Amino acid sequence: MGWDYALVHLYYNIPPAALLTACYYPFCTKLDVYKIQFLVIIAVASTTPWDSYLIRRRIWTYPSDAIVGPTLFNIPAEEIFFFVIQTYNTSLLYLLASKPTFHPIYLQGEKLLHDGRRLRTWRWIAAVFLVAAMLLGAAMIAQNGRGLYMGLIIVWAGPFILSLWILAYQLLINLPASNTLFPVLAPTLYLWIVDTIALRRGTWVIQSGTKLGWHLWDGLEVEEAFFFLVTNTLIVFGLVAFDNALAILNTFPCHFPAVAPLPSPVQLVEALLFSPSHYQDDRILGLQEALKRLRKKSRSFYLASGCFEGRLRIDLILLYSFCRVADDLVDNASSGAEARQWIVKLTEYLDICYSKTAEKSTSRDAFIRSAFPVQAQSALLLLPTAYLSPTPLYDLVRGFETDLDFSTGQFPIADELKLKIYGSRVAGTVAELCLELAFYHSNGQNTQQERREIVQAGGRMGIALQYVNIARDIAVDVKNNRVYIPTSWLNSKGLQPEDVLKDPSSLVVEALRQRLLDEAMDIYEEAKGAIELLPSQSRGPMRVAVESYVEIGRLLRESGYKVKAGRATVPKRRRLRVAWTALRKG
Repeated sequence: MGWDYALVHLYYNIPPAALLTACYYPFCTKLDVYKIQFLVIIAVASTTPWDSYLIRRRIWTYPSDAIVGPTLFNIPAEEIFFFVIQTYNTSLLYLLASKPTFHPIYLQGEKLLHDGRRLRTWRWIAAVFLVAAMLLGAAMIAQNGRGLYMGLIIVWAGPFILSLWILAYQLLINLPASNTLFPVLAPTLYLWIVDTIALRRGTWVIQSGTKLGWHLWDGLEVEEAFFFLVTNTLIVFGLVAFDNALAILNTFPCHFPAVAPLPSPVQLVEALLFSPSHYQDDRILGLQEALKRLRKKSRSFYLASGCFEGRLRIDLILLYSFCRVADDLVDNASSGAEARQWIVKLTEYLDICYSKTAEKSTSRDAFIRSAFPVQAQSALLLLPTAYLSPTPLYDLVRGFETDLDFSTGQFPIADELKLKIYGSRVAGTVAELCLELAFYHSNGQNTQQERREIVQAGGRMGIALQYVNIARDIAVDVKNNRVYIPTSWLNSKGLQPEDVLKDPSSLVVEALRQRLLDEAMDIYEEAKGAIELLPSQSRGPMRVAVESYVEIGRLLRESGYKVKAGRATVPKRRRLRVAWTALRKG
């Protein structure tokens, strides 16, 4: 009996597990726990027979004075724990790296595959390579000599890697290297170092007649290095396949109408076997365009979107995309007359969406394709109006009319009431729509009365965030001859809106910026309690969305804040810290 192997875990495996757990805990969801449990069970079940065989064949051994004693199928308890802790650590690293990733955009249907044949080519090249490797491994086993251990690793792992590759090749090829290579290579390098220490100490021993005798470096057998590379690859491939299945289930509701919060293994496999010929390429492209808009136009909400999951995340991104496209159509019009035409067309679009006719889907699609530019069409086609209330959308479009008044030389924000109405229309409505989506996609137990109160509080929070937006963009708005500071506030300081156009950075304007932020923070403090009443799966992410934007207001109250393209910007590390803190509250 000894403690050497147990001490390897205590010194080298448990500390990184504790660190990764502490880092990821605020971001962790029930679905993440399900993924890890799923992978751990598969890792233990698939490795135990193979490991037991190696020990019985004495390909590797454990000195009696290095292990505590208890075994399972001849495998020491410490070795079983290694299966668990390695899977846990690598899984957490993958989850951390892939948290912001929006997996649906990496799917490719039949048309996209035809346009990019690289995927299919690499799919079969890699498959042939893996089959050849397994044949080589079988030959090494048949020789029963120095290549036995390497052959057993290849033949054991090869079928798993091949199966996962065939099923999830799209994401494995398309995902960023930070999602795939990093969570494989980082823990592999670390475990190479740990293994070197253990081999030198004699914690475990590889029989000399079954190994090639090659070393990656002094003290690290090439078989051991290959083993850890392969096992971490298996873990990451398994997680990517899991996310591939979830992406298919969540992206195509017409094919998978009902998806459980924790999909069963049967449903996951069904999704992986779902033919790309049935993927909706137009929907995938629309999601790609929507995410691109979000990433470009709102770093705060882009960060927050990564904290949402499943179809709720998809619909929130699509909602933002519609709001952005609608706003750009009006703002980027060449004249006031053209801008008003876009408002008319947007209103007509909503009329068709909410009409009671049976043919409304066909007429809506035809209208969009005939009335709107190609780059805007996907945002309108994919807006989930089936479960969004019409009133906030109509009010949003009405809010654009206020912006148009500036083009006629008017300054429509006459007083604080006008400012509040404007904020309600262009931002309060969006907050209400976001909450409607959160309730639609949740299984929360809120009563209808509670939902109404939460949505109303969300509308007020939207106004607060719009005030922050206005306070941030004073200089940017001036370039468009717009002044959203109430004229009554300016008059109280002896100014007119034209004075702001001449000098948007004056001390008086800065004082009014701070007054606007004070109003925003007062509304924020009054409304933020409603976040805690949201369903658990959307509570934390919604808090991140709010706090990420409110942080801009906090930054504007500090001296020497960084300005980029005329706007105050929150540094990336600070945004991440805000998100982490917001999620830690539960």
